Amino acid sequence: MQKAVVFVVVLCGLWTSERFVERAAQAQRRAPSFQVDPAWPKMPKQWILGQVSGLDVDARDHVWIIQRPWSLNDDEKAKNPDAVCCTAAPPVMEFDAAGNYVQGWGGESADYEWPKDEHTIHVDYKGNVWISSAGGPRLRERTENQILKFTQAGRFLLQVGRRGKSKGSLDTDNFNNAADIYVYPKTNEVFVADGYVNRRVIVLDADTGKFKRMWGAYGNVPDDAAPNKLTDEGPGPQQFNLVHGVRVSNDGLVYVADRMNNRMQVFTVDGTFQREIFVERKTKLLGTSFSVAFSPDAAQQYLYLADAGTGHVHIYDRKTLEEAGSFGRIGRYAGEFIFLHNVAVDSTGNVYTAEVGSGRRVQKFLRR
Repeated sequence: MQKAVVFVVVLCGLWTSERFVERAAQAQRRAPSFQVDPAWPKMPKQWILGQVSGLDVDARDHVWIIQRPWSLNDDEKAKNPDAVCCTAAPPVMEFDAAGNYVQGWGGESADYEWPKDEHTIHVDYKGNVWISSAGGPRLRERTENQILKFTQAGRFLLQVGRRGKSKGSLDTDNFNNAADIYVYPKTNEVFVADGYVNRRVIVLDADTGKFKRMWGAYGNVPDDAAPNKLTDEGPGPQQFNLVHGVRVSNDGLVYVADRMNNRMQVFTVDGTFQREIFVERKTKLLGTSFSVAFSPDAAQQYLYLADAGTGHVHIYDRKTLEEAGSFGRIGRYAGEFIFLHNVAVDSTGNVYTAEVGSGRRVQKFLRR
């Protein structure tokens, strides 16, 4: 009798394992594949890009990037104004789907505090352009405490937070090196991954900038005093480490990329924790969970996650969070990545990526 029970248990275990492998194989077969377009975008000949720290795709499938003109080396910039090439491109640039340059703008103004360390760009459902300052050489000063909102033509609309005013992760008026921004259309709320110094997601009214709520890892109250060393096994840390990416799905789930904890956490829009996955958890280079995007179908079947630590764009089944595929590797050739920083998707499923550090480019991957 005992042998029969053991046999049944083993048989059930084998069946469960087989079903898991079968589901993973099916997901792998269904996952989309991509081919890099090496001729995209068509950069105006007089300009050169610095670190491309952020990108987004608007409702017309125009691609917006934010880049860091100050990051260019002296040997990349022309020494005389009549030289054919090159000078720094504008911080904010818009390209159409074919890669043609449309417009550019940005820089210092008396009306607002332009980011000293340009970081993210988001075009919301109303067509407004949001940007933040984070993660560059001024990070050690911890004074980049603002986010900005513009029209697509670059007309200033709103600043939330002021430079040098942050009082920490419980401050409802200021940020501290906010890494990412997303406006959720159903509630007209702006979700901010705040981020490099603070350790939270903070939510504001998208029209007024008025504070609404905030949370830390697992929905906990943010705690700046908690340790932030990578834990590569066992239970996950109870606080965020570096909150680098945030996106809200059509069905109202908030996906948060906790970069230096090598994980992604999922919440409801009110901050209730749902689940988490770890991403190449033992990798200790740069972090592995940077930026989140979704496939364009109504159900948003696939989730794309940019991973600089391994040079991959991971493809997950969004419902199960099982990995269905990936593309890319660390390298300098077309289709490879040096410091992969952001990922975005257009209405036909093509994927775009941005690279900081010495990568300094934006790439387009055509869905096949």
